[in-house]
Amino acid sequence: MSKFQNVKFNNVDEFIDYLPNNEREIVDFLRDIVFNSLPNPVEKLSYNVPYYYLNSRVCFIWPASVPWGKVKKNGVLLGFCNGNLLHDDIDWMEKGERKQVYTKTFTSVEEIETDIVKAYLFEAVEIDQRLKSLKGRTVH
Repeated sequence: MSKFQNVKFNNVDEFIDYLPNNEREIVDFLRDIVFNSLPNPVEKLSYNVPYYYLNSRVCFIWPASVPWGKVKKNGVLLGFCNGNLLHDDIDWMEKGERKQVYTKTFTSVEEIETDIVKAYLFEAVEIDQRLKSLKGRTVH
C-alpha cells in the first residue's frame, strides 16, 4: 500500500472482487467494451486499477472505491491516457485542469453509450499506432 491508497491488489480478479456490486457492474461492462474494441490489449494493474496497453497505455478504468490520495470521486471513470489528442467535438470527455489524461464518469451501466465509447476507443487505437510510428524520429 502507498500513502495515496489504502488498498493493494495482486491481480485484476482481486480488484474486481473488492468492488461494490454497482461499480463491478459498470467495470465489467466497460472491460467488455475495451476488450471488444482494442486489438489484443494487455490488461495490467497500475495504481491498483486496470490499464489497457497496446504499444503504450491507451486507457484505464478507475472506480471511486479505489482511492487516490484525498481525491473523492463518484462512479467509475473511463480514462484516456492521451485524451488530449482525441477529437472531442461533442464535448463528451471531462478534462478538468488536466493537460493530457481525459476521462468520462459513469454512475450506471444505463449511462454508457456503447457506440460513443467504441468511437473514442477506436480513435485512441489510431493515436497509439501513430505515436508508435513517431517514436524515435527527430523533428527538423
